[in-house]
Amino acid sequence: MQHNTKIKVRGYHLDLYGHVNNARYLEFLEEARWNYFESRGDLPWFLQSGLALVVVNINIDYRYPATMGDELQIDTGVKSIGTRSAVMHQRVTLAGSGKLVAEADVTFAVFDAKQGKAVALDGKLKELLEQMLAEQA
Repeated sequence: MQHNTKIKVRGYHLDLYGHVNNARYLEFLEEARWNYFESRGDLPWFLQSGLALVVVNINIDYRYPATMGDELQIDTGVKSIGTRSAVMHQRVTLAGSGKLVAEADVTFAVFDAKQGKAVALDGKLKELLEQMLAEQA
């Protein structure tokens, strides 16, 4: 099962045209990813590990303009896991209607702060991501 996060669109999220600015979606997507790890109880381990999931690529397709007062639902799940990176897929819909607003594939690598470099995706972190992927089935 994918994880979902709800965000209400506020006035400061809007651009001159009265809809959510494209850059705000990056913040919404990041909030949903943090929420996903936090809700599973994995965030404390992750923060202590010295590892960071560093975004290396984001592909976003914008489908429908969200406006002030809309409640957005962001569904987040693991799409694929490689040896050096993984991809999370996220869908933004209007809560209640399911109207697709945007969807994104977010690719990240694993950065080890102690070593100061990107490292292989393995060990407990890989197990965690594999568990997340299996739970979606």
